[in-house]
Amino acid sequence: MIEIYKSSEDLARQEIDVLVPTMGALHAGHASLIKIARQKGKKVLVSIFINPLQFEDKQDLANYPKSLDSDLRLAEKAGADAVFIPTTEVIYPGIVTEVSAGKVGELYEGKSRPKHFNGVLTVVKRLFELTTPKMAIFGEKDFQQLFLIKQMVKELSLPVDVISAPTIRDENGLALSSRNIFLDQNQKKYAQVIFRALQKSSIEDMNQEILSEPNFRLDYLEVIDENTFHPADKSTLNKRAIIAGWINQVRLIDNMTVSAKS
Repeated sequence: MIEIYKSSEDLARQEIDVLVPTMGALHAGHASLIKIARQKGKKVLVSIFINPLQFEDKQDLANYPKSLDSDLRLAEKAGADAVFIPTTEVIYPGIVTEVSAGKVGELYEGKSRPKHFNGVLTVVKRLFELTTPKMAIFGEKDFQQLFLIKQMVKELSLPVDVISAPTIRDENGLALSSRNIFLDQNQKKYAQVIFRALQKSSIEDMNQEILSEPNFRLDYLEVIDENTFHPADKSTLNKRAIIAGWINQVRLIDNMTVSAKS
């Protein structure tokens, strides 16, 4: 039976090898992170906490999917030893010291969602403080988030190894996301344009592919240097295309490495 922790006192007696931070509504993508964690350490902890600081829209926060019973089953089946389900008071017991995501946190996803990454970094730092893991695993689907967490860990000299895990996709290439449950079958077909676009060899071809699907409303599409998050140029060796947009009111993000010769 999987253990459930709810307080800092519960955690104080534990030695956590690997933390898998989540906001719940777990799916196969989360299961893949837990399975990787199982290979890395003896004690695997999954945290489930819907962080209010990273939502600029209160309705979006209220509507975020919740499925605790199935989350616990998935976490246990994937190999987690325990699940940490804190309240807001446990994570933020008093005045919140916000972590700044800096200039990169204001770009792309941060431009469309002001203060979002400050909220992400703030909660991740608190989770690290409470669980004191040796390692933590994050998916590459949220690539800007992953970049900023690695940057925070380095700048603050936090004693955690951040491990990145590949994006998990459905049979049609759509990146798995907790928000995908809000898409009907037709909308999932429209969303396949994201994967098709990311497979193109140039930003021009990517944009042309996006224009072929009128049901997808583009927010941004850029090829960046994945080591700096600056726009890529001809000399960039580690290129990654990042994209975000909406199908109806559902926001979707994705990314993929791009050939250095493109």
